[in-house]
Amino acid sequence: LAIYEFVNAGFTAFAIICLIPFVILYVYVAFRWRMFTFWTLITINYFIQMKDISLPVPMSLPNEILEIILLAIAVIDARQSPHFERAGNMMLLALSLWFGFCCIELLNDTCNLGINVGAWFTGFRLMTLQLFWIFFIFTIYISSPKNLITYLRIWALFSLFSAFWAWKQQTYGFTTAENIWMETVGRRTHILNAGTLIRYFSTFSDAANYGCHAAGAAVAFILTGISSKINRDKLFFLFIAAAVIWGMFQSGTRTAIFCLGAGLLVYVVLSKSIKIATPFLIAFLFFAFILVFTNIGNGNQQIRRMRSAFNKDDASASVRDINKEAIRGYIKDAPWGIGLGMGWDNVPANNKYFKLATVPPDSEYVFIWIRTGPIGITIFLISMAIMFLGACSVVLFKLKSRALIGIGSGLCGAFVAIQLGAYGNQVLYQYPNGLTFFGGLAIVYILPYLEPEWNKYEEKRLVEQEERKRLKLEKKLASRV
Repeated sequence: LAIYEFVNAGFTAFAIICLIPFVILYVYVAFRWRMFTFWTLITINYFIQMKDISLPVPMSLPNEILEIILLAIAVIDARQSPHFERAGNMMLLALSLWFGFCCIELLNDTCNLGINVGAWFTGFRLMTLQLFWIFFIFTIYISSPKNLITYLRIWALFSLFSAFWAWKQQTYGFTTAENIWMETVGRRTHILNAGTLIRYFSTFSDAANYGCHAAGAAVAFILTGISSKINRDKLFFLFIAAAVIWGMFQSGTRTAIFCLGAGLLVYVVLSKSIKIATPFLIAFLFFAFILVFTNIGNGNQQIRRMRSAFNKDDASASVRDINKEAIRGYIKDAPWGIGLGMGWDNVPANNKYFKLATVPPDSEYVFIWIRTGPIGITIFLISMAIMFLGACSVVLFKLKSRALIGIGSGLCGAFVAIQLGAYGNQVLYQYPNGLTFFGGLAIVYILPYLEPEWNKYEEKRLVEQEERKRLKLEKKLASRV
């Protein structure tokens, strides 16, 4: 059949026929070892935006295919592993509110171009439907303490690799694909001060995306590390957090400082402990004092750029304010926005709202504001607040384990960090942030279900830790004899 298709239809059809056995094999593997598919999704989601990876299909397609496969497996396997009952929580309610509004947006014809179902579905799929898939997948597949700690370790190792890649870019330069991007698309925003300051983007789409993600990841790893009773985990996560923070500074993303600080302040509230809150507040205020009121570290250009985040007269911030004022003038006549999926490719130049369709949004909130209007951004913010406050209530009132409180606080803090990043940059729906941070918040809601098993898992590891200490001490004493 492959040879026949090659003769009659060409190489593409030949390649598709040849791939069928591999597709069948992967489907078998996916159903036989479903966690393999989940880890594949996590890996692809993290690295798909690297400049050296070029796909002949839309970037979202691999993620969506794997998510649909995972949901299909869960539905088929529901009788053996029923975890859908865990999904009835405040996050589902918040997502349903946003989902309902985005469905109504189908009828939005602000631009007087008729109802564009294709454009609407594109925006709906990426801004709403993806969040549902992420929520259900993490709720279903993070089903045991082992899966939870494995996920956190994989995320940590990927983040460590990103920090290494930023160091590699800084020390040895960019790859060919990265250099092409830097000299074209990224030149205006990533090569600053007459070429003396380079903003490094590591394995991410751009430096803002990398910096904001690194800030959120660092929050999660710091809080997971300090709350762990297992010494190996404590050292592992704290070491990676330090490396990730170093990478955050190399991105030159000024918003990332506020993201990191806001994420850690979440823990100060959720910890319910003066002993924990006091050193965190002192460290945060000391760090802020150094940046705002001193010139320490000014010899490093990345630190100088971070320090400019506190400058009210910064030119970059002024440009963003000017853009927002221009948008505000148009949006007052578009309370529902210009519509999901509407952009420069489907709004003609002679249309009243062409300016809104083409103006650089600069942040995710402004992007949503333009497409859904004041009504939409209000509902979006309410939805985000509901799911965040619901997760905080889980940490405050439902968890007893110190380690799970640390993990839950870290994931809540990471969510706040990326939301704050979205206020200053268009990063919330960028890869790998959507899956990572909305998935992380979904994990918080299932921690009470995992706690009984977690306590047994932790106790077993503590026994193993004490046994290793005992054997190490015996070996040390024997060597002295």
